[in-house]
Amino acid sequence: MANDAKPSAAGGHAWHALEAEDVLARLQTSAAGLDSGAAEERLARYGPNVLPAGDRGQALRILIAQFNNPLIYVLLAATALAMATGKLVDGLVICGVVVLNAVIGFAQEFRANQAIKALSAMVPLEAAVLRDGRKQMLGSAALVPGDIVLLQSGDKVPADLRLLAVRSLKVEEAALTGESLPAEKEARAVSADTAIGDRVDMAFSGTLVTYGTGSAVVVATGAETELGRISRLLQETEKLETPLMRQLAVVGMWIAVAVAFVSAILFGIGHLRGYPVADNILAAIALAVAAIPEGLPAIVTIALAIGVQRMAHRRAIIRKLPAVETLGSTTVICSDKTGTLTRNEMTVQALWTPAGAWHLSGVGYAPEGQLQAEGVVVAAMPAAVEGLVLAGTLCNDAVIHPDQGRWQLTGDPTEGALVVAAHKLGHSAADARSRYPRLDVIPFESERQFMATLHEVPGGGQVVYIKGAPEAIVPRCSGNGDSDGENAAVMHAVRQIAQQGMRVLAFAAFTPDRPLARLEEVDVAAGLSFLGLQGMIDPPRMEAIEAVAACQSAGIAVKMITGDHHETARAIGAALGLCAAGERALSGVELGRMTEDELRAAARDHNVFARVAPEHKLRLVKALQAENHVVAMTGDGVNDAPALKQADIGIAMGITGTAVSKEAADIVLTDDNFATIKAAVEEGRRVYDNLVKALAFVLPTNLGLAFIMMAAVAFFPITEGEALLPMRPVQILWINLVAAVALALPLALEAMEPRLMERPPRDPKAPVLSTFVIARTVLVALLMAAGAVGLFLLTYGAAETAGTAAASAYAQAQTEAVTTVILFQIFYLLNCRSLKTSMFRIGLFSNLWIYAGIGTVLALQLAFIYGPFMNSVFGSAPIDAYAWLRAAAVAVVIMPLIGMEKWWRSQHDRR
Repeated sequence: MANDAKPSAAGGHAWHALEAEDVLARLQTSAAGLDSGAAEERLARYGPNVLPAGDRGQALRILIAQFNNPLIYVLLAATALAMATGKLVDGLVICGVVVLNAVIGFAQEFRANQAIKALSAMVPLEAAVLRDGRKQMLGSAALVPGDIVLLQSGDKVPADLRLLAVRSLKVEEAALTGESLPAEKEARAVSADTAIGDRVDMAFSGTLVTYGTGSAVVVATGAETELGRISRLLQETEKLETPLMRQLAVVGMWIAVAVAFVSAILFGIGHLRGYPVADNILAAIALAVAAIPEGLPAIVTIALAIGVQRMAHRRAIIRKLPAVETLGSTTVICSDKTGTLTRNEMTVQALWTPAGAWHLSGVGYAPEGQLQAEGVVVAAMPAAVEGLVLAGTLCNDAVIHPDQGRWQLTGDPTEGALVVAAHKLGHSAADARSRYPRLDVIPFESERQFMATLHEVPGGGQVVYIKGAPEAIVPRCSGNGDSDGENAAVMHAVRQIAQQGMRVLAFAAFTPDRPLARLEEVDVAAGLSFLGLQGMIDPPRMEAIEAVAACQSAGIAVKMITGDHHETARAIGAALGLCAAGERALSGVELGRMTEDELRAAARDHNVFARVAPEHKLRLVKALQAENHVVAMTGDGVNDAPALKQADIGIAMGITGTAVSKEAADIVLTDDNFATIKAAVEEGRRVYDNLVKALAFVLPTNLGLAFIMMAAVAFFPITEGEALLPMRPVQILWINLVAAVALALPLALEAMEPRLMERPPRDPKAPVLSTFVIARTVLVALLMAAGAVGLFLLTYGAAETAGTAAASAYAQAQTEAVTTVILFQIFYLLNCRSLKTSMFRIGLFSNLWIYAGIGTVLALQLAFIYGPFMNSVFGSAPIDAYAWLRAAAVAVVIMPLIGMEKWWRSQHDRR
């Protein structure tokens, strides 16, 4: 088969397609291994067997990136202008806001990318190698192509290996291929286009030997291994911005452009009106500070952090804050099968004997279930079934045992399923094995495809039980009469069970006519009595079935992407409601042959994908993103890491997940359950709703403050050569930061809106500021500006008339304007608890944090007005009780007006 070899990512050849002799010849080595000189030369040529370190990012670069924002540019310019014109306090306060936001952003984003480091940890430290004609233990980093490695149960595979000889070798490859069962290995070559999961003659770096022994030649090391290829995919994959971050960036850009434009116009108007240059600059700074929502980054970050805490209570650990919001906009969930949609516990469900067929209920390793025939519970167990399950538990090495309220398996998952089936039908493995002591065993080997055990029978005599692939067992059996016809019936039953996605094992027995001292393969070559078949599957979680249905009703497509077999994937997909009963699963090989347009169509139209390699998962995620989907990807293996990183939100399994998958993901599930993903999506939608409420609350304040400054520059008189401004820049910052943040945060704790999971996902391209929010923002801003400007002029004029000193009158008028805006915010906050429903309908006391926020702001405002230190920093002044009443009377008008607007909008929506 040498001519079939093709270039591949691992070492330059399709090594799995070459016969062992050809592999050794091409690598210029032998079964005795390399000598030290040749190994040193190859180490210098190929480099050490380690994965390249990835770029983990520099703290300084992350910090600098926090200032790369149009809004920050405007604030930095305002800081420089304030200090240049002698307004030191204003400049320092504005600069402090910029630094605070940078610190918050840095704390949020500063985390090293540990995925590459976790990949490196999968490679073992030492390996058994033949060097200089003798076995020796070498550091894995010293391995080179051509080295001969010896494998045994418990070893981690140190490099990509082409197997030369095996004895009952099984390798756990779930982390790399997604296959739920250990792969049975052989030394025979396979075709060049065989998928990774079916390359029986290969062992891949980082996988685990679970059974048997073998020898193999190193064909790829370091970056050339399958792990190295995944490492490169991880480094090449760029993490996308979340929908909210993209939308907020657009909002920030438009605000910055608008602020710069309007500030320039106002500066020109002020100049034409004769404003002093310093006052004109101060007015432009005040406008910039007023229009920019400085507290918004803090509000978003803290609201997301609250969502993180809520999700932790629902068993979803958030590693990256923006992932909270992204969940709410998810349109497609690409899920792994094993352990997420299924229980990761093989379960016998089908029993077949020549006497009939039965179903065994119950799932998982808990020995709870009943024998059923055509949906009816069987009262008395048939003798044929009893013989079948007895054979399954005796020709078996697995053990199940309770541990902290859960049944645990020790041994092979397939054998464990047989033991559980016997327990369900009254045959305790311990009791059966004590009554039928084992005398000898022929262990399972992939070449012979069966296992046989010799037992002593109670009362005297011996019995042999054998289990294995039906193709290996059935030809060894002889029946009474038409054996060919019986065998055909058995194989027909095998096909029927396999079409349900089950793995099928056949069982047989014979009674020796003389006592056997040893059990030899010749003893089970023919003349066996066929007992029956057991079909097993890793069943879907019941809660996963419900969660998939809930996601589909919420407009979220669910797609299963697995490395498992096609029939298994198709059967599980049908049980979960992901595909029709006759619909087939698309394979990774088929995906690899598709053009980008064909792949996009396949990703859109199909929900079940089997035998998928890491690059196929990555291409599927990219194809869905190209269709404008927001993609959530789940996974637990190394093979899932690139797709987890590429997806808009990566979700790793906390129990079965590898360190690599967890480090590449945004969210880690502590219970490995798809139902938790549905709960997290629900929580993400709630977080987004509450963030929109916070935006709808904050932005009217900024626009209202901008209107106030625009009105002042355009229309206020200039007295004694000085401009009259209703608020100083530092007072505006006080409103934007202290009051707005303290009042907006309680909105993050509002309960979920009714029928949250019945509405479709929001369009990722839809602006975060809908027409409705913009209209509400303009209305509230105009009311707020009119009230604050009116009271400022009224208070300033009254103070001057009463003979109050000009400086004191100015400070009191500005303080009342600030207080009016604060009270406007308080009353408007009550209306923002629901953007469409009256606050009386959602319950006045359903969120007590609202009143805690109001109390905090009122206490801070009292300090702002009556605290001498605050007076000196912010230029505020004490006001009397009558001023408070005026401000409250003006501000409370917002409540009936917004109430009427909600009523009108609800009537309009009904029509």
